[in-house]
Amino acid sequence: MCAVLAALLLTGAVISQRGGEVASVAGHAVTRVELLFHMRRLAPAVQNELRNRYHLTGAVDWEARAGDRSALQRLAERALDEVKRDKTTLILAKEQGLVDAVDHAAFLDELAEENERRARALTRGEVVYGLTEFSPDEYYSHRLTELTTRLKQRLSADADGPLHVGDADVRREFDAHPDAWSANATTYTYAKLVVPVTDGASAGRLAGLQRRVDDAGRLADLAGEPGARLTKATHMGGGMAAHQQDLMAVLGGLAPGEISAPVRGDGQVTYYELTGKSVDEDAAFAEYARRIRQSLIDKKFGAYLQRRVDDGHVTVDTAAVEAITTEEVHSET
Repeated sequence: MCAVLAALLLTGAVISQRGGEVASVAGHAVTRVELLFHMRRLAPAVQNELRNRYHLTGAVDWEARAGDRSALQRLAERALDEVKRDKTTLILAKEQGLVDAVDHAAFLDELAEENERRARALTRGEVVYGLTEFSPDEYYSHRLTELTTRLKQRLSADADGPLHVGDADVRREFDAHPDAWSANATTYTYAKLVVPVTDGASAGRLAGLQRRVDDAGRLADLAGEPGARLTKATHMGGGMAAHQQDLMAVLGGLAPGEISAPVRGDGQVTYYELTGKSVDEDAAFAEYARRIRQSLIDKKFGAYLQRRVDDGHVTVDTAAVEAITTEEVHSET
């Protein structure tokens, strides 16, 4: 077996194949059917990676070498990595009482039960949210996401929990990264001068307008420019609309009293002058605290799960894994 797979044998031992078992994670069996399920899920992603890395064209030959090992070996390696991480998540969920079993057969039973429940609800004329029937791949992603969310909630709830984030932690993160929240908590006051120009306006006229803007120092002094419209407004940072994003791109780069470069439009030139800005830190903290807390919990969970993965005892039956063929991976059964 390849060196990477061999590295998974943390004790250097291999298990004998019993009942289709090809590996184990913390004493929980990984069956041949389970490994094939993950290999099939990951095959498209691994195929694309190999094409990009080795500049392959056409269908990937899984038996051919890609670097120091075959494409199929690379796929098996990736699948074993995923099994190790996902199985560790399921073990955590079992420890917290969120699932009764972590084996693949239990997952397939759950899938069948969920699809039957949705089918019965449809028959009764009830509303079924989401998919009316899950494929194994769809339900696997759905189930793992749901369990991960519940684990984060469970392990962060108590003050002594491994994922707990206190108010002081949230405040420190808020204070340490002002750029992440200040733009949306800033109120900008500004003046806008719109000057009509023909599409064929000469460079000399535009240059003359720019000189008058530079000499004036403030847009109010140019209110008498022929056809010009001077307005004043206030803008609260943020907003996802395109015009809000465009306005923020201009105002965010100005210091109070500074005038923007000309913004060309259809038959007009616009100048912006930032007349003032203020940041409501208390309002910003109230808005961002929940998101900051969740972000910190997510980071803690990632580190916590990785420690469990690293500490987990993994064994692999290398012969059983190498016996898996390309035809099996691409089989629908």
